[in-house]
Amino acid sequence: QVQLVESGGGLVQAGGSLRLSCSASGGTFATYAMGWFRQSPGKEREFVSSIAWTGGGTSYADSVKGRFTISRDNAKNTVYLQMNSLKPEDTAVYYCAADKFRMRLTNEKQADYWGQGTQVAVSS
Repeated sequence: QVQLVESGGGLVQAGGSLRLSCSASGGTFATYAMGWFRQSPGKEREFVSSIAWTGGGTSYADSVKGRFTISRDNAKNTVYLQMNSLKPEDTAVYYCAADKFRMRLTNEKQADYWGQGTQVAVSS
C-alpha cells in the first residue's frame, strides 16, 4: 500500500515562502506522476501543480504560475512544492497525490493515492 505524507505547511505572511514536501513509501514512486492539489474552506479541491515521473512535464494552475515550482527527487521518494510570493488566497489544505498510469496528474479523479494534507495559512 502506497502512503503519502505531506509536511512543510504553516503560517506565513503575504509575500513569504514555504516549501512543501511529500514523502512516499510502499510503492514505486519513480514511476508515478505526482500532483499537488489544494482545498480552501467552502470550496472544491483544485489542481495546483503536476510533475511527470521523469521529473519533466510540469504543469501549473494559472493562479500559481511564476510563483510555485514543483520538483521531485526519485532517490528520496519525495516531491516538493516551492511556494513563493504567497498570497492570502493561497490559504488552503494542500494535498499531494500520485497517479500510477498517466504522465501527468491534473485531475483529482485520476489520482490513485492521496496524502492526508498539510495546512498553509497566509496572513495579509
